[in-house]
Amino acid sequence: MATILASRDGSGRGAAMVTAVALRLAAQRRAVDEVLAPLRLSRDDLVKVQALMREEMERGLGKETNASASVRMLPTYVNHTPDGTEKGDFLALDLGGTNFRVLVVRITEDGITMASEIYVIPVSITQGSGDELFDHIIDCIIDFQTKQNLVTQMLPLGFTFSFPCQQVGLDKALLLTWTKGFSASGCVGQDVVQLLRDAAKRKRGDLHPGCVVALVNDTVGTMMACGYDDPKCEIGLIVGTGTNACYMEEMKNVGTVEGDQGRMCINMEWGEPGYMMWHRQGDG
Repeated sequence: MATILASRDGSGRGAAMVTAVALRLAAQRRAVDEVLAPLRLSRDDLVKVQALMREEMERGLGKETNASASVRMLPTYVNHTPDGTEKGDFLALDLGGTNFRVLVVRITEDGITMASEIYVIPVSITQGSGDELFDHIIDCIIDFQTKQNLVTQMLPLGFTFSFPCQQVGLDKALLLTWTKGFSASGCVGQDVVQLLRDAAKRKRGDLHPGCVVALVNDTVGTMMACGYDDPKCEIGLIVGTGTNACYMEEMKNVGTVEGDQGRMCINMEWGEPGYMMWHRQGDG
């Protein structure tokens, strides 16, 4: 939008300058539109993407086709969202990149308070051995507990672990693959929670190895955090360094887990399916 102001000296110079700026901005907008034009999808394209995504979701949920599905649809063993009655003090870990965050979260009738600290994980550790990585994590936890005067307290611990895992329980998850520049050896195929507990035993720190009560993906953690304020929230979405989504699914539709009663949060792990789905249609 251009606002034309009357020139005080009657020369029209101000109006000319504003017009020139407006024309330049319009030209820039046209240039941007030309670059973005090939990326804009028509309604027919969107309908096609929707149908392909639904097909892959159903394949991922199916007992027989899960391994070949491009959308992994991983069970999380989270069976319900918060109802607002949760209370207590908790430790939380958040590992999903070069920074590792440790938090203490206190939930009372008056609301939620938290304290946190961010610790850098050097590249030499993210690309070293698994023992070095989890020993470093335990060192950070011990440092945080000391600073927060939590050394003598045994708080339940939740671990947000933002890498693809095959969960076989709420507190047991097998690492499928490293992403985001991590390549620590000896971890893929292993139970991440057990690696943390083993490190706690090695370091003899103040983290009791049995107090890890849950491991979730960051997408699931996002849904649960929002669900505490809004019980109707049943979808989590991450759009950042990577992208992913989760949602609450009826157990009768989940072929990869026994039982058909109730519901379970499904971690879609949809980070790269779009590429694979388009190529299946010969559009690549």
